[in-house]
Amino acid sequence: MIKAIVALSAAMMLSGCVGAVKSVVTAPVKAVGQVADWTTTSQDEADRNRGRELRKREEQLGKLQRERDKAAEKCRRGEQPQCQRVEVLDHEIEAMVSAPY
Repeated sequence: MIKAIVALSAAMMLSGCVGAVKSVVTAPVKAVGQVADWTTTSQDEADRNRGRELRKREEQLGKLQRERDKAAEKCRRGEQPQCQRVEVLDHEIEAMVSAPY
């Protein structure tokens, strides 16, 4: 009877050790996997970043075009400095449109 109790107690203690050993052995593998996740970009993340970049570019282009339209209207009213501003904005817009994505 005492041998059975000792064997049962030993088995219970060893199960805890096995779990600890498993954790210690798998920890470096999990750490390497986590670092790999942090350093690589998934296709979904790349697509999200690309969409964000395109929206930002479209916003900038829209802002430049609105500024150009306002300057063109002032130029038509006879404000000479605004005519020069229209030319500058035209070049900025052209550069942005022709730049690769």
